[in-house]
Amino acid sequence: MLKFDRREFIAAASATALATAARATAGTGFGAERYRNAVVIDAMGDIVDPDRTLPLEAPPSPRMLDDIKASGVTAVSLTLSVGLSGDRMAKAIRLIAVLDEKCAAAPQALLRVRTAADLKLAKKTGRLGLIYNLQDTELLENDLGRVETLGLLGLRQIQLTYNIRNAAGDGSNEPANSGLSLFGRQLVEELERQRIVMDLSHGGQNTIAEAIARAKRPPVISHTGCRDLIDLPRNVYDRELRALADKGGVVGIYLMPFLVLKGVAHKEDLIRHLEHAVKVCGEDHVGIGSDNAISTTVIDQAYRDAKRRSFETRSKQNVAAPGEGPDSIEIIPEYNDPLRYLHLADDLARRGWPAARIEKILGANFARVYGEVWGA
Repeated sequence: MLKFDRREFIAAASATALATAARATAGTGFGAERYRNAVVIDAMGDIVDPDRTLPLEAPPSPRMLDDIKASGVTAVSLTLSVGLSGDRMAKAIRLIAVLDEKCAAAPQALLRVRTAADLKLAKKTGRLGLIYNLQDTELLENDLGRVETLGLLGLRQIQLTYNIRNAAGDGSNEPANSGLSLFGRQLVEELERQRIVMDLSHGGQNTIAEAIARAKRPPVISHTGCRDLIDLPRNVYDRELRALADKGGVVGIYLMPFLVLKGVAHKEDLIRHLEHAVKVCGEDHVGIGSDNAISTTVIDQAYRDAKRRSFETRSKQNVAAPGEGPDSIEIIPEYNDPLRYLHLADDLARRGWPAARIEKILGANFARVYGEVWGA
């Protein structure tokens, strides 16, 4: 039996209930009407269907559509998960087709995003914009031409490395911390030419620093935490965060266990990282990249078994990061529902954050970067 199963999970559930009750009695906070008018972007999220019986290729379930509508999220950047083996380029192309089919199956709820105009259309029409991304560049197989191919198919965000070393450079787990390779430097230039957002999440410190220095357009670190607060490799030091802001980029703070050294991260931890990031970068350069699904994550035995299997596989492949484990719970319990960003906005408002700053963190900052990189 996992330690988290009873005592800590019950405590987390109780904290969630108390937080919900407090929201009902403590005033309006940010406010539902202002939230409805805000641009809300999750720079690294997912639309995992809460109906677990459905295959990946299935249209969104009615519950998924309800969650999307309730969430108020304008757009989510979601990963083409191609794994670490097989023909990953073919897998990516297939996943693009699958996601395109989901958009076609639910045109009233989903919209594929390629341009800043698409983001505005998603907001205007109340649909969820889907931004396709990759979290690794191994599928390029040293062929820069594949960047253009993927861009033509709708890819709009590419992460250079995923924890370990690849052809582009060192990931966050690599002790050598050698930075970009020659191919990685060429890749940075190609992403600029193709107007694809360069994402430096999961990168080693020198990889991040060198890529920022070479960037002509604003890069992003879509989902991370502040390493000067919590010294885990998946987080990023203040020096690189400042350099990112100086290039006009945005850092997204995740809703993940790496916000604390061990155990389950709670809303106070997320807010602490957000406030630190704003202090370091300025309010124009911070956002959210949850690494969560829109729907509520059900923490049951099936979830725990899946996380344990995933950790075992990731460990064998050397991509498991310090701070994660077989019992990791990859949510913030108090924000584990589709309206998590309204709850967060209310909590930030009650801490004295001005509404304009909250709107930037909710999505306006990422919308700006996307517009600068993609064009209209």
